[in-house]
Amino acid sequence: MDLIMGTDSTWSLRVWICSQLAELDVETRLIDLAQPDHKSEIRLYSAAGLVPALNIGSVVIHDSLSIAEFFNECVNGALYPPSITERACARSLCAELHSGFQSIRARCPFTLEYVIPLSVLDADVQQELERIEQIFSYAHIPFMFESAGIVDAFYSILAFRLTVYGIELNGVAGEYQKSLLAWQHLKDAIELAKSWKKS
Repeated sequence: MDLIMGTDSTWSLRVWICSQLAELDVETRLIDLAQPDHKSEIRLYSAAGLVPALNIGSVVIHDSLSIAEFFNECVNGALYPPSITERACARSLCAELHSGFQSIRARCPFTLEYVIPLSVLDADVQQELERIEQIFSYAHIPFMFESAGIVDAFYSILAFRLTVYGIELNGVAGEYQKSLLAWQHLKDAIELAKSWKKS
């Protein structure tokens, strides 16, 4: 299996964490998204022209949610909790992150560089942060459910992004944020992203 990833692609990092959780033998190919011809290079591996993409022989799976679901099936559902209701909740949380929090994405773009902490939050960002704090407060600590899974892979990158901008959540939400930051899989993902800058 070849995992096609892009520099500074948070979705590529999330899927990579899922591959590590599943302990799958995945080869990675990196595409520099800063290059003007990156779209044409991506299309050599995926007709969708987007990263991440997973190539399995003649089959191409694109979109991070679909790839994460495939990895989950490879390990007989181990990346989601065993309870049917918790699995449904986990999927809904991943879908919410996948399509939501647009204001935070715009105001707090992913970066590995030092940035001045945010001192003023506009109403849209504040509203999204309130929702994130609500989601994080559901966590069982140290993970969202009893064991690490796709939800943690997806939200750990968000926890890192918030911390870069000086945003620390309160209560149980803050504990979950800190536990994600201390999670070895996230640390490895950030080190991987840093290595892209050196290559």
